Amino acid sequence: MALLGKKEEKTNVPLLGIGGRREDESVATRPGEVHTLLGKGSEFEGKLTFEGQVRIDGKFNGQIFTKDVLVIGDGARVQAEINAGTVIINGTVEGNVRATQLVELHAPARVKGNVETPALTMDRGVIFEGTSKMENLGGKGGNPPPPGGGEGKK
Repeated sequence: MALLGKKEEKTNVPLLGIGGRREDESVATRPGEVHTLLGKGSEFEGKLTFEGQVRIDGKFNGQIFTKDVLVIGDGARVQAEINAGTVIINGTVEGNVRATQLVELHAPARVKGNVETPALTMDRGVIFEGTSKMENLGGKGGNPPPPGGGEGKK
């Protein structure tokens, strides 16, 4: 832990879950980031706003807002409207998820709600009940050409 402005460089050390199973390596830390953990067995209800990376392994009920990274761990139960930069889900989420960068769904994730993001990845074994809408939520860009190439008839 860095104290009084001393920066501590961390390497990509995989996190270990129950039974020593490796968790997602994209949870690796970067110098200068603020990291928070809502651990297993904990429960929180309300509005969560943060900077940096937050990992939820317990129960959360409410709203989540960030421009940064939210990780929902295996075994976590989240009932929330989520607005984030990047959302990585391994646990259970009930509610709509809106990400300006990326949503990753890793088995054994269960998502019940709509997902809006420019980039979505989903592993085999994920349960997803809802709709997905993929568009550039935060950037400027033209609409894709219509099906059939948009060429005129001859």
